[in-house]
Amino acid sequence: MSSWIALLSEFDIEIVNQKAIKGQALADQLATTPLPGSQPLNFEFPDEDLLYIEATPLWTLFFDGSCNIHGSGAGIVLRTPDGDLIPKSYRINFPCTNNIAEYEALIAGLGFVISWCLICLQSLESTQEHPQNTSDILSARFHRRPYLRFAQKVVERHRSINVGLLVINNGLCWYNHRVVNIAAIGMYPYWGDELQVKVNKLSSTKTQLPYDHYSLDYCKPKTIVNSAENLGEVLRGDRIENSPYVFHMREGKVCNYACKKMLDAKSAKDFKEKIDDEYRVNMILDNLPVAVPRQRVDGNLVASYEHGFRVGFKASYAGNPEEKYFIHNHLSFEVKFHEDIETDTARIVGFEVTPYSVKHEFEKPLVEENPRLTTCNPNTKHYVSATDPPQEVEEGKEIIFTYDVTFTKSNIKWASRWDTYLLMTDDQIHWFSIINSLMIVLFLSGMVAMIMMRTLYRDISKYNQLETQDEAQEETGWKLVHGDVFRPPTNSSLLCVYAGTGVQFFAMTLVTMVFAMLGFLSPSNRGGLMTAMVLLWVFMGLFAGYSSARLYKMFKGTEWKANTIKTAFTFPGIAFAIFFVLNALIWGEKSSGAVPFGTMFALVFLWFGISVPLVFVGSYFGYKKPAIEDPVKTNKIPRQIPEQAWYMQPVFSIFIGGILPFGAVFIELFFILTSIWLHQFYYIFGFLFIVFVILIVTCAEITIVLCYFQLCSEDYNWWWRAYLTSGSSALYLFLYATFYFFTKLEITKLVSGILYFGYMTIISYAFFVLTGTIGFYACFWFVRTIYASVKID
Repeated sequence: MSSWIALLSEFDIEIVNQKAIKGQALADQLATTPLPGSQPLNFEFPDEDLLYIEATPLWTLFFDGSCNIHGSGAGIVLRTPDGDLIPKSYRINFPCTNNIAEYEALIAGLGFVISWCLICLQSLESTQEHPQNTSDILSARFHRRPYLRFAQKVVERHRSINVGLLVINNGLCWYNHRVVNIAAIGMYPYWGDELQVKVNKLSSTKTQLPYDHYSLDYCKPKTIVNSAENLGEVLRGDRIENSPYVFHMREGKVCNYACKKMLDAKSAKDFKEKIDDEYRVNMILDNLPVAVPRQRVDGNLVASYEHGFRVGFKASYAGNPEEKYFIHNHLSFEVKFHEDIETDTARIVGFEVTPYSVKHEFEKPLVEENPRLTTCNPNTKHYVSATDPPQEVEEGKEIIFTYDVTFTKSNIKWASRWDTYLLMTDDQIHWFSIINSLMIVLFLSGMVAMIMMRTLYRDISKYNQLETQDEAQEETGWKLVHGDVFRPPTNSSLLCVYAGTGVQFFAMTLVTMVFAMLGFLSPSNRGGLMTAMVLLWVFMGLFAGYSSARLYKMFKGTEWKANTIKTAFTFPGIAFAIFFVLNALIWGEKSSGAVPFGTMFALVFLWFGISVPLVFVGSYFGYKKPAIEDPVKTNKIPRQIPEQAWYMQPVFSIFIGGILPFGAVFIELFFILTSIWLHQFYYIFGFLFIVFVILIVTCAEITIVLCYFQLCSEDYNWWWRAYLTSGSSALYLFLYATFYFFTKLEITKLVSGILYFGYMTIISYAFFVLTGTIGFYACFWFVRTIYASVKID
């Protein structure tokens, strides 16, 4: 190399290496491989007489892999020298990551090229590497040894293939996008592809205690595999597992035998208890929950869905008043799909089931591999119907589980497949709720405007025009308490703690609603909403510490570390203590809703490992900033508060102040409680965001109005009253939850009732902190604004 550099230095040739080489590396290379001194230099260049070399047209292979919750696929586009495109897509029938999908895509591409018997190939993929030979390319591309060995064998068998990785420039980005789309097509099921039905928890609105599907003696697969769950799914009690129900895409089949079960005393008792408590079985296919179609009472042709199907039912035989228990042991599934004619693929857009109870009869002996049922046999054209004798649940009874599956073509597009599940039949009630809330806001806004535009403007003008001492001594109203209005309240540290926690709640709620409105937290993402709320709560601890420290420093507090610890532990500690007790009760009932030890440890880690440090970081920066200056000076001796009228007493005004904020949201609150306790989907986050904005305005305005009346009566203890005025709406929320419990729910078990009121206590507590903080900061801004507008001697 050094010889060549010496020779080329005589010419105007600039040598640019592909990669920069340090001088020391070059020196080391020359030292390890010295040239003999007697070796003559070769001044001849090979092929120096050639003036033109014709490039051989190349075939180009574009490849990419894609992976999401629906599966994995590989996309390939082969470009001929003439510019023609040959697309190909593959479905990967095993769980994998994006990297493995890309490995599979390249291997599939090599096989595709070899099958075309191509001689010269240039492989193009989105990378920034420039390997120089096939071995380097494969080593750089395949970081997993099994894929590397397989790819090396393929290339060794076909040495004519020249694999070179290039950088995709802007002109070729279109090809990359095309490959990604083709890879996505590879994830869709083709005709005959296996579809795995998964089972979820058993749920009941009467007990609110979910149970694992296999806690009942249902048919089990050979190996039970738990699907990956997020934090929200675990907290909701979801337990998603595989099942023995296996479909094949667009291949309907009737009278499928699942298994035979002999009920012992425990199994029969468990089935009867679940039937008594109206438990429902939940299944999932392609991320769609199974549903039972029902005709709507309003006569609309669009059917509504009931989520899941009941374990069984109670009924009595004719002439016998004694009720018996019957189990749904035959399931008639209907899978709806939307067909893509161009690609011959289909996407599942509906998953319905019609459960039956049928006492199966069979030819003895029953052979598991080839059972011959007389009550469901396609050869004899005998199928299950609602007129068949039902299967009774009793100890010693044999139960045969069977299922049908039919595939129906649907015009519903994949993007709209959740519409039937989320069908909203009461949108007028939501609009009525918003109009009702807006009327309250307009009423309060009118009062605030009257106070601001007339009374306050007149008061400020009057106070600023007082000239003589005698006139100043005749002052009345809110200006008289200017020397005490910013006096720190009792338990000021606790007020700082709750104000900071309220800011944390406000930020979490606002960000959650924004993400929900943008569609990131749709019902199709099970547990996504709860996971987002928990994580956002943890990370918003930064704002809690900052706002708490700012208030604490304004109150001239010195123990900012102690205040920070209170902020980080007060609300989470109380909520976690209640949650731990409730979880112990659920665990005692052996319910799947009990949070496992690992998840409990994860929650504690999020609290202590992330939230608490962030609270300290926010508090450090908040306390480091200059203290908020009061617009007026505070007297050393507190002013005596005159006796107040009965309607200005703190308890009365606080309870009155919480009525209007609650009135602005109570209609929407009904739908939220229904979604939580009656297991319905709640997705109308647009309505909820409007109601949330109305709640903010209502809390702020009612607190300002009552605070103004309080100051006019010469009562300057407004700090805690401002917080409690709007925060008292949480009391009405809890009372409404109690009313909802006795009028809408059918809970009879003591544990279930304790769970309901325990969780509603946590929700009401959080609502108190949120609304109280909104009212406090609104009143804080109002008081500072009016006292900064008057001249104080």
